[in-house]
Amino acid sequence: MVEVGKKAPDFVLPDADGRQVSLSDFLGKNVVLYFYPKDNTPGCTKEAVAFRDSIKTIEDKNAVVIGISLDDEASHRKFIEKYSLPFVLLSDKEAKVSTEYGVYKEKNMYGKKKMGIERSTFIIDSKGIVRKIFRKVKVDGHVDQVLKALDEIKEGV
Repeated sequence: MVEVGKKAPDFVLPDADGRQVSLSDFLGKNVVLYFYPKDNTPGCTKEAVAFRDSIKTIEDKNAVVIGISLDDEASHRKFIEKYSLPFVLLSDKEAKVSTEYGVYKEKNMYGKKKMGIERSTFIIDSKGIVRKIFRKVKVDGHVDQVLKALDEIKEGV
């Protein structure tokens, strides 16, 4: 299980263009690693757009945003193009990384149980250490929580 204060598990997943991207590619930067259920759904779109609209502030904090869902590369490409998303979306089709990070869970949607991603965000510092975990994220106000967590890293809290 991923824990605050421990090294974030490295992974390699394809981005929207099929390029292999590793978490360790971003050492030296703080990482906002967010897991979301599905491209082009209302909550996930709202969350992605909120990150997009705050990307300059996030980048000013020496941070990058990486989104992960179970969607394939083509779906990610359409989602990125439709909403002009300026960050990487990775495809975890087999749910390996989502499982390792403890966000692939049984969900109850309209009385039907199925496996899926529980909206979660991990703040990882420039050395690859998990500094903050947000589970069962509510989209409204979440970017503000993320910015505060990035400030705490900068201040050494």
